Amino acid sequence: MSDKATGQISFDDFMKVDIRVGRVIRAEAYPEARKPAIKMWIDFGPEIGERKTSAQVTAHYSPETLIGRQVMGVVNFPPRQIGKFMSEVLVLGAPDTEDQVVLLAPDQEVPEGSRMF
Repeated sequence: MSDKATGQISFDDFMKVDIRVGRVIRAEAYPEARKPAIKMWIDFGPEIGERKTSAQVTAHYSPETLIGRQVMGVVNFPPRQIGKFMSEVLVLGAPDTEDQVVLLAPDQEVPEGSRMF
């Protein structure tokens, strides 16, 4: 249960968000998107498998530079239609000083599918 006055949530609520490490195994430009974006296929290990997403990360990344990178993603949101593409995972990022997305990732290699806690 959240505390509306402070915006706080309980630890149990936080644990409902399933954030995992995945490795980008395929990426391509998404020119049909309203804003510049890249489509990614991410391997989240044997338990979750491969999921696809679209992200507005073109300021810092190209499809070629994303392949092989580890990223963090929320794997238990429902799929969401992004134009003609069905996004199955939400990759996580933070804005830089120019409000461009920088992807979040572990600072060392970890197994695909590792859960953030």
